[in-house]
Amino acid sequence: MKNLVVLFMLFFVFSCKEKNVTEKAQVIWHPYNDSLEIAGNANHKIARMQYKLIQSKVLDKNDVFLPLYDEVSKISELDYEKWKPFVLEQNIPTIQANIKDGNLSYENLVLFYLYRIYKYELNNETTLNTILALNKDILKEARACDQELARNPNSGRHLIYGMPILLKDNIDTFGMNTTAGAIALMANETDDAFIVERLKEHGALILGKVNLSEWAYFLCKGCPVGYSAVGGQTLNPYGRKVFETGGSSAGSGTSIAANYAVAAVGTETSGSILSPSSQNSVVGLKPTIGLLSRSGIVPISSTLDTPGPMTKNTIDNAILLSAMTGKDLSDVKSVDTFKNYTEALIKPASLEGKRFGAFETLMASDSIYAATIATIRSLGATVVVFTPEELELPGFLSILNIDMKNDLPSYIEQNVKNKKVVKVTSIEDVILFNKQDSLTRIPYGQGLFEGIVADTTSSESLKVIIADLEQKSRIYFDEVLERDNLDAILSINNYHAGYAAAAKYPALTVPMGYKTTGEPISLTFIAKQFEEDKLLQLGAAFENATKLRKMPKGFD
Repeated sequence: MKNLVVLFMLFFVFSCKEKNVTEKAQVIWHPYNDSLEIAGNANHKIARMQYKLIQSKVLDKNDVFLPLYDEVSKISELDYEKWKPFVLEQNIPTIQANIKDGNLSYENLVLFYLYRIYKYELNNETTLNTILALNKDILKEARACDQELARNPNSGRHLIYGMPILLKDNIDTFGMNTTAGAIALMANETDDAFIVERLKEHGALILGKVNLSEWAYFLCKGCPVGYSAVGGQTLNPYGRKVFETGGSSAGSGTSIAANYAVAAVGTETSGSILSPSSQNSVVGLKPTIGLLSRSGIVPISSTLDTPGPMTKNTIDNAILLSAMTGKDLSDVKSVDTFKNYTEALIKPASLEGKRFGAFETLMASDSIYAATIATIRSLGATVVVFTPEELELPGFLSILNIDMKNDLPSYIEQNVKNKKVVKVTSIEDVILFNKQDSLTRIPYGQGLFEGIVADTTSSESLKVIIADLEQKSRIYFDEVLERDNLDAILSINNYHAGYAAAAKYPALTVPMGYKTTGEPISLTFIAKQFEEDKLLQLGAAFENATKLRKMPKGFD
């Protein structure tokens, strides 16, 4: 009897071990040697694209993709092709109409995007290194949306309902760690940021988290945009290792360009939505400071930070924006709004009779911009060409330095739930943590973090700098806006993002075409505070008249 018991116990232990080995042995992605790719970029004409690494040294994609693999692997090519015309490059109202008509379900919609993500991100030759985390419950949540729709088909819902959304990985999300791309925060567990709460309240589905320039591109000097120690080097679908992704919301831009989700949320301090949106031929809105809450977002600057929508078109941008608005009592700059951004775009938009300002220097230096201005004039708009007085922004860096020195400890104290695991509490702590393994944690150094510690600007001096730069930057725009009664000023990409940031003015960038190399370029509309509705109307009119966005080749 004792022998039988011993044998049974041995069999049980062996079975358990065998089961564990089998589970651990399931591998759907293999790391690769990226040395040839790195060597191939060694002489890139853009110095910061001369990469030191492309593949993350710490992220195992099996951990990200295995939890949903069984269900995703059941999708056939026939399923995908059946859903494709109802989803790919379609706007949210069209997708919602297709679901209501029974052409697909919310579950099908999620599976469609997961199919694309798995297809391209698990292939080392096509990966954009953009997905850092996936919501393990996403399909269950999608099925719940389908069930609710079946129960109450005529119930009024926000258009964002059931739409899969990706979040930049500096936005707190319950159930998915918020890393800011930094190994120091790799285990950071949080509740939902205010804007994530708002999205969920409206029925949006949080599909996952995407890569970014580490610490929102405020860690290293001259390093590649879109790089983080957690996610590796984000790549541009219009030219992997050829064109920059823009940053810091690199994953938000690349993922939407590649049709990995309906829309994404990025964040901007100065250019971090406008730049990656432009580089990836998507529509990006940097809102007025305070229109969207910043609570639960890993900060650079409480003076200048804001989240914002990044989408394939203007109507989706308005829908996503509206789903995130609401006054947050924990954010002192948060405001309420009663504007209906979506309704503003339902009516046909026109540029007839609109008035714009165009930079003379850009007219002379950029042929695509000049041709676009001619097109806008042909559509019935008046364009005033102007040359503003040169304006420097002395002390701008100190705003970021001093704010982050104060705002990061506050974020950690208020938002990090597992402080026994996430042991850093300050910039100094992060610097020391990174030095313990500099090759893995900071291959491009941490010059900007060191600059934060070295900056001795007083709080009184900082207030003066902020007020001075805000006033000067507003005059920079207001002088021509008011003199010539303009609706907006037209720029390129993030060329004037610093002035818009200091002025706390909103800016919207819309695809303007492609250079002869195939690199995207965008037209950026800038207006006064809280004129997002006007910007979206103008952007929609331009978009509808030109229809310039094209999908990246190889991702169709």
